[in-house]
Amino acid sequence: MAEVKKKKKILLIYPPSPVLNREDRCQQPTKELIVIPPLPPTDLMYLAAVAEEAGFEAKIRDYSQGGNFEKDLKEFMPDYLLINVATPTFRTDLASLTVAKEICPDVITMAKGAAFLNVALDVMYFQKDLDLIIYGEAEETLKEILKGRRYKYIKGIYYRDDLRAKFTGPRPFIQDLDKLPFPARHLVDNNIYRRPDNNEVQAVIKVSRGCPYHCFFCLATPVSGAKVRRRSPENILEEIKECVEKYGITNFIFWSDIFNADKEWVMDLCDKIIESGLDITWSANTRADTADEEMAYKMFDAGCRLVSIGVESGSQEILNRIGKRITLDDVRLTVKIFKRAGIRIYNYFVIGLPWDDEDTIEDTIDFAVELDSDFISFYTATPLPGTKFYEYAKENNLINSDTSFKNAYYYPSVNTHYLSKDRIFELHKKAIRRFYLRPRYIIRTLLRIRSIREFKNYFKAGLNVLFRR
Repeated sequence: MAEVKKKKKILLIYPPSPVLNREDRCQQPTKELIVIPPLPPTDLMYLAAVAEEAGFEAKIRDYSQGGNFEKDLKEFMPDYLLINVATPTFRTDLASLTVAKEICPDVITMAKGAAFLNVALDVMYFQKDLDLIIYGEAEETLKEILKGRRYKYIKGIYYRDDLRAKFTGPRPFIQDLDKLPFPARHLVDNNIYRRPDNNEVQAVIKVSRGCPYHCFFCLATPVSGAKVRRRSPENILEEIKECVEKYGITNFIFWSDIFNADKEWVMDLCDKIIESGLDITWSANTRADTADEEMAYKMFDAGCRLVSIGVESGSQEILNRIGKRITLDDVRLTVKIFKRAGIRIYNYFVIGLPWDDEDTIEDTIDFAVELDSDFISFYTATPLPGTKFYEYAKENNLINSDTSFKNAYYYPSVNTHYLSKDRIFELHKKAIRRFYLRPRYIIRTLLRIRSIREFKNYFKAGLNVLFRR
């Protein structure tokens, strides 16, 4: 009787580090951010699906949510280990490679993430426990690695040859996203990842990649390119059906760098969802200059209950400087349109951009209160490597030996031209309290609560606002 060939194994992980949303564009620590829930490791699920198609046994572990990394290594003994590395947890993430090599000396260690945009070559020289860096979109690259193709012929990797670090050159972006397998949700505990309001299980559906705007502080374009590559509405609907029928998930984030730039595509997707009869709710992001009433009402009919808008600043001068290409009136109109359609609003603002002073930050707080959205995040400006902001901060000596990304988006990484990090942080706390502790906001929020569980979640968030350090 022929011997059955043993499957090779791959372990894909979010390392044992603080909880982050490790989607390359964001890299947000969630502990201090009031309404940002931990997101499932959808990037790893895509890669695990690729590995399974290649005949591998795959495991996914999100160690920020618990688990024993060393125990899993000893029991699973993977042939390959792939980790997602983020800038705020860069050192602790890479430390997991040393642990892996000590337990599994023959394991091939791989890392991916936007954290490598500026430092991949240096890391390959000095991090001897790292065998490969996957640079750029990882699915096609991983497929070639697992098939055993020689490294020098695989585009999009850094590797070591005769102790020298080498780069094989950038890999073109995947143009037809419909060809990717659906994320391997069967390899994770989906129950961990829940909406912050009603505590129901929530999945991420990645509907497109790429953004043409290349904003000053954002990694979307460096990571995913300037061309928007959309999945077909039919392909997205099939993934939604799988989530509903196989996993019982009916709450979704439609993840994209820019959701509603193409009205025809949005309307087609919404029509497909409506025609399917699926009872789902979802959220998406939107630019402030691309929405109209017809689109907003159609989105509501298809189950959209929340849109997030990157407002960034209440100062038109600051918006112009960061290349946002929107006006404050664009924002006002878009918020009004979605409110009218019955869709809740989640606005993002950034405090501590290089040109911010006391007056511009006060303008931002005033504008946030004026818009009176349902949820809000005030991030502190963080010049993550790979952004225009990072290059500007280096050129203008805003980055120094005290610069740290450990508390990205919460405690400032850099001063502005006019304000210290400590002062920015005080204004950041003031902004959050002034928005969330308004009697009108509190009463409106309480009136919308429909369950004890929802009340507990809002109560917990309220304590976080009230007693922020």
